[in-house]
Amino acid sequence: MNLPPGGLPIYRVLTGPDDATFCHRVSDALQMGYVLYGSPATTFNGEHVIVAQAIIWPASVSLTK
Repeated sequence: MNLPPGGLPIYRVLTGPDDATFCHRVSDALQMGYVLYGSPATTFNGEHVIVAQAIIWPASVSLTK
């Protein structure tokens, strides 16, 4: 089975403030080979919008079928 590099898990949830740094983290994961899983979720912590995006390693999709 094709696994993510560096021992990373096949499922990850990236979270953080909705800013360029977060967008770069998601973009880096996509370039690494991860794919988006579902829609992003957002909340407001009283100061900043916080976003969460689930990502999965594509080879893991066949494990659930």
